Amino acid sequence: MLMEPLFLKPAFQEKIWGGKRLKTQFGYDIPSDHTGECWAISAHKHGPATVVNGIYKGKKLNQLWDEHREIFGNAEGEVFPLLTKILDAQSELSVQVHPDDAYAWKHEHELGKTECWYVLAADKNSKMIYGHHAKTRKQLEEMINEGDWEHLLRHVPVKAGDFLYVPSGTIHAIGRGIMVLETQQSSDTTYRVYDFDRVDKKTGKKRELHIQQSIAVTNVPHVDPQLNIKTVKHEDAAVTTFVQTDFFSVYKWKISDGKATFKRQEAPYTLISVLSGTGELVISNQKYSLEKGQHLILPFDVKEWTLTGTLEIIASEPGERA
Repeated sequence: MLMEPLFLKPAFQEKIWGGKRLKTQFGYDIPSDHTGECWAISAHKHGPATVVNGIYKGKKLNQLWDEHREIFGNAEGEVFPLLTKILDAQSELSVQVHPDDAYAWKHEHELGKTECWYVLAADKNSKMIYGHHAKTRKQLEEMINEGDWEHLLRHVPVKAGDFLYVPSGTIHAIGRGIMVLETQQSSDTTYRVYDFDRVDKKTGKKRELHIQQSIAVTNVPHVDPQLNIKTVKHEDAAVTTFVQTDFFSVYKWKISDGKATFKRQEAPYTLISVLSGTGELVISNQKYSLEKGQHLILPFDVKEWTLTGTLEIIASEPGERA
């Protein structure tokens, strides 16, 4: 039995659009001032996180998935299904779209990518590209090929605390000056539709676009998913349920100088990211300090835990299709 949490050291990804707020806001030791992504809870081969405590200290998360599946309730699947990131968009991300599982397995040999964003910070008047205005796939293709981005792309304003669900097939881009915590399927497949004609200073070239794949996988017409976001009081915590899908469920736990005990219902494990504050996690009378920027997994054998202090946490659990 593993009755202790798995605290993780993230992996980091430099990006053309990245900044330095992962250092200034979270205190991470980032590789450069153009660090775009913190892969906080990751077993993906392009950036696995490392366990920093307990009997598995030094192990990569993908190793644990392969070698100690009992930690995760003997869940099925070739790969650990979820990936938690923090993204810092110093400038706009490319306009992009992700495939679903069927297309991704066939063409990319990995999971598709449904994701969601909890907005951590956003400059004044910040906007996301979220969806499009094409009515048919033929119209989508024509507008992309003509570069008619003004009429094709749909912009939505966002602020800190907002939540957006981004199913596979949704054209999207995180806007300049926005930081998000992203919960997604564990996939690194991205099809770029448009990249603002940027040139990568490292290569001196524009980044690759994936026009045909993008047209093939985009949902037409775009329809906003209907979310039933709700917040309930649980002891001294405010518990917000953002989304519950076949891929994942995502929650926010907010405790203000208080205490709350949680019990896992059906999921085999729970992912936790501490967004702000300090406090303690208590499991079977064993205490673990929590602070902003920490990421951890509560394994299968941890069925109940208590949080104390002042904490804001995003938690997620795998869905039935994970």
